[in-house]
Amino acid sequence: MRLARQLYQRYLMRETFAAIFLVLLAFVALFSFFDLINELRRVGSGGFQFAHAAILVALSLPGVVYELIPIATLIGTLYALSTLARHSEITVLRASGLATGTLLLTLFRVALMLAVLTVLVGELLVPAAEQLGQQVKARTLGRTVVQQGFESGFWIKDGRNFINIRKATPEAQLEGVRIYSFDERNALQSVTDVAAAQYRQEAGDWQLDGVVRTLVERDATRVERFESLTWQSALTPTLLAVLTVAPEHMSMLNLLGYTRHLSDNRQKTGRYEIAIWKKLIYPLSTLVMVALALPFGYSHNRVGGVSLKLFAGVMFGIFFYMLNGLFSNLGVINAWPPFASAVAPSALFLLAATAMIWWAERR
Repeated sequence: MRLARQLYQRYLMRETFAAIFLVLLAFVALFSFFDLINELRRVGSGGFQFAHAAILVALSLPGVVYELIPIATLIGTLYALSTLARHSEITVLRASGLATGTLLLTLFRVALMLAVLTVLVGELLVPAAEQLGQQVKARTLGRTVVQQGFESGFWIKDGRNFINIRKATPEAQLEGVRIYSFDERNALQSVTDVAAAQYRQEAGDWQLDGVVRTLVERDATRVERFESLTWQSALTPTLLAVLTVAPEHMSMLNLLGYTRHLSDNRQKTGRYEIAIWKKLIYPLSTLVMVALALPFGYSHNRVGGVSLKLFAGVMFGIFFYMLNGLFSNLGVINAWPPFASAVAPSALFLLAATAMIWWAERR
């Protein structure tokens, strides 16, 4: 009996895995097609060619997979369980002694493997692919790496210095840099204009070329000019590269490092703290998805049943995706606790899954 139960569990896991990866493949193909159409509009701009569009679409695949794994888990599990229920295989499994708890634990084993896959993709592939994609755009379209939506360029705080960068290239070369330095009383000490800056990896500092420094004294200002200077700063090429990636697509290491940098400079860290908690919680959403799909496997409607359940799965998946973005934005706007903002969507869906399993058991 125990051997038979193990065979049933392996069969269920195999069918569920096959359905999930089939759904994931279909979604990836669909989203890649739309991304390619969107990138084709840039062909002919600067040095951007069709090959570059294809490369950008390929580099976007890890991010697409990362975002779609929970949704594919829900829809794929729904499809697998609905198909088994339509053929009365779920009834046979339960009649043979496979309890709801055992069935749920079997699905959790599938979900845990997918959670590990989500972590690997999110930590290893997505950040590197996003940064490489930004560099491809910068080189082919002639754009700067750093684009924050300000006409004045990019701003960063480093201790008592406020740094404005007009242009930053993929090779960590800065152009049009202006450094505002303040004293302990928050009074302006100097304004330094730099024509170009290049990071020196060996020394761990910046070489500034074409420097004009305006010193603000009590009754007057004094101007100093230098052909070249060295500059120590917390601003590094790694930090610049991190800033080109959305917080949700950063690696955990980069998120922690940049959050610490913001905290040291007394800047708001809410958005990045929420992203850290989402990094920890998001992979576990696959567990919630299989639990949500389980009650649908107990229904036996044969006519249109699978189609209706798949439609319900798509709607649930879209709703989960929307809630994830909604609670993240509301958490930043309203200064909610980062953990609560990150865990709320999964917690709501887990409550719904628990209620549905309880209701299905009472039928």
